[in-house]
Amino acid sequence: MLWIILGLIAGFLAVVLIRAALFQPKPAPRDDLPARDFDADAALTSLQKLVQCKTISHYDPEEEDDAEFRKLISLLPTLYPGVMRECSMERFEGRALLLRWRGKDENKDPAVMMAHYDVVPVNEDAWDKDPFGGIIEDGVLWGRGTLDTKATMNGALFAANTLIAEGFVPERDVYFAFSGGEEVNGKGASNIVDYFEKNNLTPHIVLDEGGAVVEGVFPGVKAPCGLIGIAEKGMMNVHFEVTSGGGHASAPAPVTSVGRLSRACCAMEKHPFPMHLTKPAAEMFDTLGRHSGFALKIIFANMKLFGGAIGLLGRLTGGEINALVRTTVAFTQMQGSQAPNVMPPAASMVANLRLNPKETVAKAKARIEKTVGDPKVSVTVMESEEPSRISRIDCEGYDKVAAAVASTWQGAIVSPYLMVQCSDSRHWGRISDRVYRFSAMDMTGEERRTIHGNNERIRADAVKKSVEFYLRLLSQC
Repeated sequence: MLWIILGLIAGFLAVVLIRAALFQPKPAPRDDLPARDFDADAALTSLQKLVQCKTISHYDPEEEDDAEFRKLISLLPTLYPGVMRECSMERFEGRALLLRWRGKDENKDPAVMMAHYDVVPVNEDAWDKDPFGGIIEDGVLWGRGTLDTKATMNGALFAANTLIAEGFVPERDVYFAFSGGEEVNGKGASNIVDYFEKNNLTPHIVLDEGGAVVEGVFPGVKAPCGLIGIAEKGMMNVHFEVTSGGGHASAPAPVTSVGRLSRACCAMEKHPFPMHLTKPAAEMFDTLGRHSGFALKIIFANMKLFGGAIGLLGRLTGGEINALVRTTVAFTQMQGSQAPNVMPPAASMVANLRLNPKETVAKAKARIEKTVGDPKVSVTVMESEEPSRISRIDCEGYDKVAAAVASTWQGAIVSPYLMVQCSDSRHWGRISDRVYRFSAMDMTGEERRTIHGNNERIRADAVKKSVEFYLRLLSQC
């Protein structure tokens, strides 16, 4: 019997090791799309002009400066004259712009290039440079929106302008869809999708912000990775509240309102949402894991056996891997009494959840209530977005994006992934399963941290690469 058990164990280990040995890189996308000549300095100047427009979004429209948004739109004919001459433009509520570049065959499904031109507010005192000065120093352009996402708006329009000057006409219609209210969950992008739906237009490809070319994002992989989002997580802001009679702090109840909230917070953090390996994360592990070291290949080649180890590691360490495999909960706000010696009549806290594609808003709320297990803690969903539709990777649209990435950033490993933030692209899932999320630039970890933070900036070379990417992608449309 012992020999039988040892034989089974040996056989099991042999299968695991053989699977790891055979876990070799997948065929890479084509990387031979030719480069085109263009004026890189002019591309940088165009982005500089966009950055100098203070298109700051606020949840209170009264705080917005509409003149700055009009200023940016008025610059488009000067910065991209060929585009504005050849393309028709419609405006939609939500400061949304839709430009149509007519192709040779309007019966073919169109391509859609997205970006948003609004930006988040800044704390100017915390910046080293004027956030709206468009300052260029040492090959770096400083300013709010350089990365998020005026760079991609500029990349798409400057590339189209270059192609138009060459006399290029796409095979299909190309639409440029720009929102001026993405940062405040505005309705601009949704209104454009309504227009497509009303006119029975099904996109061949939709491209919006998302992944980028980055390094050090996957264990054991040293090469840069070009990450193309094929879905994005949902979002919930959840309000927890406990009410009481309040009173003087000298005679507290055995359990205070803040104490109940603290228990609820601890319960949520001690009992995280379960791991769910959905298609976007599974495809990423299956692609990038093949480029990791042999020890990690043992895990990624045998995910049905060792997937739990990934879930446990994510639970213990948090971070990006954890965000890929489960719904995350981040407590962000708490409020109680306004005085140190007064019991609050109501105490509250807010958590921000990012929903795994396996999750729904209703299921997540039910799980929260069960985990908290205290009927005196009210749980209210303030606002929410369901996880997006998962897009295909076995189609021409994905192949075109992947080829443009591989040809522009030679040597990068191109992979699908799950976007953990929200974007306007989620609206397009109701009419298309070919929606992709890729911000056309390579970014360091430090640069990524400036998005929505201080000292946002972009290298001139990254601006050039952005235009190169769109030249290659639009040339395939």
